[in-house]
Amino acid sequence: MTITLAPPPRRIRAELVVLDDRFRTVAGDEYVECLYDGGRWLEGPAYSSAWRCLVFSDIPNDRLLRWDEVSGQVSVFRQPSGYVNGNTLDREGRLISCSQGDRQVVRTEYDGRRTVLAAHLDGNRLNSPNDVVVKSDGSIWFTDPPYGITSNYEGNAAEQEIDGCHVYRIGTDGTLTVVADDFTRPNGLAFSTDESQLYIVDTPARHIRRFEVDGGKLLGGEVFALCEAGMFDGIRLDHAGRVWAATHEGVHCFDPDGTLIGKLLLPDIVSNLCFGGAKGNRLFITATTTVWSWLLTASGARRP
Repeated sequence: MTITLAPPPRRIRAELVVLDDRFRTVAGDEYVECLYDGGRWLEGPAYSSAWRCLVFSDIPNDRLLRWDEVSGQVSVFRQPSGYVNGNTLDREGRLISCSQGDRQVVRTEYDGRRTVLAAHLDGNRLNSPNDVVVKSDGSIWFTDPPYGITSNYEGNAAEQEIDGCHVYRIGTDGTLTVVADDFTRPNGLAFSTDESQLYIVDTPARHIRRFEVDGGKLLGGEVFALCEAGMFDGIRLDHAGRVWAATHEGVHCFDPDGTLIGKLLLPDIVSNLCFGGAKGNRLFITATTTVWSWLLTASGARRP
């Protein structure tokens, strides 16, 4: 099934706010491209180099979509999807997804089957897994706010069975452990370039926290950055350790020292983003109904 792209215009001029000269070294094209405009609330972009495609979620429409880099076409990857939110790829190129509706973290196998990786903690159902990252050792880390169970819009209304909204780690042996339990609503998360640190968004608190990674544990958790435009959502790091964050006015870029150095303003609320493309320097952005693409001089963080 192929979805027809929205009519032109397919480009808009990149509206940049340079707050520090360090931002000038990463900015690229003078325009951003519209790859798709037909969602209801888009989220969870994940780029596959092997298949040269972008998979992303249209949560209220309960579907995963796929943009093909070669043809430019968008098609349905899976529907129903279980109201999937965040997506990423593991070391073997398999899709790892946060299924809000099913309250699970799932993996799509090479033959298309889905394997449930996490669904319960001490016999109680998870809230609604939101965003996910994979460490180079194969462990999977995800956040679990209740957005998918508060109503039927982004999932299935249900009672919360776990006291609190936590950050979890799935070990390579399948063991599920809580690594952080002092969040209001944990959301986007991303490892530093050397995986010694983990950045995690607490959306209602309007900040990003930074933790030290000690094996399978997290230490510290000081506030790294505050949001000055609504709230933070998804985040990603580039090769130089800069943090790129989704906000209500567009994408904010933070230097590793926590300084907000620049912004890319967009006409819609931005939910998430990821780096991709042949050189890893194409920023894919999900923003309400639209997927945008911006070619940069900076590339996404490479895994160790």
